[in-house]
Amino acid sequence: MTSEHPGVDAAEQAAAMLTGAGMARMPARVMMALVGSPDEGYTAAELGDRLGVSAAAVSGAVRYLVSMRLIQRLSRPGDRRDRYDLTDDAWSGMITANAPLYSALAGHIDRIADANDGAPASVARARDVADFLRYLAERMPHLAAEWRAERSSGAR
Repeated sequence: MTSEHPGVDAAEQAAAMLTGAGMARMPARVMMALVGSPDEGYTAAELGDRLGVSAAAVSGAVRYLVSMRLIQRLSRPGDRRDRYDLTDDAWSGMITANAPLYSALAGHIDRIADANDGAPASVARARDVADFLRYLAERMPHLAAEWRAERSSGAR
């Protein structure tokens, strides 16, 4: 990794946190590198330089992050190389995209609790977890909308 890129150490620490939370390592590193990208974004070769890996190693991570709508491909007239940068709403989109997952998970947890009638303490814990997941699924889109409204009103 070269020191000419801003925030390299913090980006690597943040990527390690995302990896610890379950994101694949290279997409996490690419995403955090893009947080500190120049305004015109990075090419795959520049990302590779920043991360100390080949452009080919970056390719799969970029493809995954584009498919998840966390980063975007930027084309420039006359430049054959694509550049990449975070989408404007990458973070709130990533967080709110999990809302349906939480609802579905809550339903499965309820079904487990339904089948575990001989263990009332376990059932109570499962119901609490399911209720919390449903609460997250319901509130996350609202929180993202509130954030956008605050941000656009200049309150932040």
